[in-house]
Amino acid sequence: MRHLSSHPDAYGVFASQCAAGSQGSAKGCATVAIKDCLDIEGLVTRCGSRALADAAPAKAHSDVVANLIAAGCRILGKTKMHELAYGMTGINAFEGTPLNPHFPDRIPGGSSSGSAAAVAASLVDFAIGTDTGGSIRQPAICCGVIGFKPTFGRVSRKGALPVQSSLDCIGPFARTVGMIEQAMGAIDPTFQAEIFEGPLRLARLGMDVEIEPRMAEAMLAVRTDGDGAIKDIELPLLDAAFKAGMTIIARETLLANIALLERPELLGEDVRKRLEGARNATDADMAEAENVRVRFTADIDALLERFDVLMTPALPLPPPRLSEASDPAKVLTLTRYLRPFNLSGHPALVLPARTVDGLPSGIQLVAAKGADARLIAIARRLVEDNPIFQTKE
Repeated sequence: MRHLSSHPDAYGVFASQCAAGSQGSAKGCATVAIKDCLDIEGLVTRCGSRALADAAPAKAHSDVVANLIAAGCRILGKTKMHELAYGMTGINAFEGTPLNPHFPDRIPGGSSSGSAAAVAASLVDFAIGTDTGGSIRQPAICCGVIGFKPTFGRVSRKGALPVQSSLDCIGPFARTVGMIEQAMGAIDPTFQAEIFEGPLRLARLGMDVEIEPRMAEAMLAVRTDGDGAIKDIELPLLDAAFKAGMTIIARETLLANIALLERPELLGEDVRKRLEGARNATDADMAEAENVRVRFTADIDALLERFDVLMTPALPLPPPRLSEASDPAKVLTLTRYLRPFNLSGHPALVLPARTVDGLPSGIQLVAAKGADARLIAIARRLVEDNPIFQTKE
């Protein structure tokens, strides 16, 4: 059993599960941590919940784990997460909350908190998380690393919980764009890296009253080289898409976990309340949410026919302090710019930066469906051309 540090649980990795499934044999192969909603043969997939702690061990690897092993990666452990992947803070009373390595008084973010923290602490080369409403991208920014949500359906979800989702994507965290690219090649055998050489046509989301000005600093500082162009645009359906994503995740998470409400004492209070509240999502609400999905997706598809990439802020406000994490006003809008692209299914990547007063911030880049490799190549270009980003190859 390999311990990742002298305090192996501090950054969200289960020491008791280290080295599980680590069959990669290549010397110097990439080391990886896996979010605990993905099956590793012989281990219980707990999803951060006491309610699943006594479940039967997984009988087989999830597809993503099998692909990592086939690629020669070494899996060092499973990471803590927000219970049932249904929260944005990463706070977990059952397993403990992962420490945010660079911002220890701030939340690590959710729901892939342990994966983001393990990468930020340099315990692994990259980590795998899942993203249903910003659950890779938001903790990536909270912890100061890169997070990537692939095109919906690109990476197999076989062996992932929840089993059914119209929003959820599996993707990587890393400290460099190059490692994100390597991670994608490992989890998706069809992935082929690209180089972006042409002039960059970049659509930049216009400023609005919902964002703290310092959280837009990184986006406004971005420059393109050569003949590149940046044009400000508006997304009239952004807030409707955010709300629609909230409605759909509520209904789908309730359906996936409704049996757990038979023993509510085994659930964390925050997750139990969210599941109970999800009962209020009506069929009419779902129909309207699906209508918004169609319209918003069409808008983004059309926009990305004219531009190579869409750029938004990553977060509308700084990640709250741990002491503020129970305040809805500090938490509920954190995924305002992230969640809509789960609804639409477009690939999205976040690059970390810091505000002038040193708080975690960054940008989000969104590309056309299927243009995952091109999006990563564009991210590399922007990192090379813009010193504001806290990542270097």
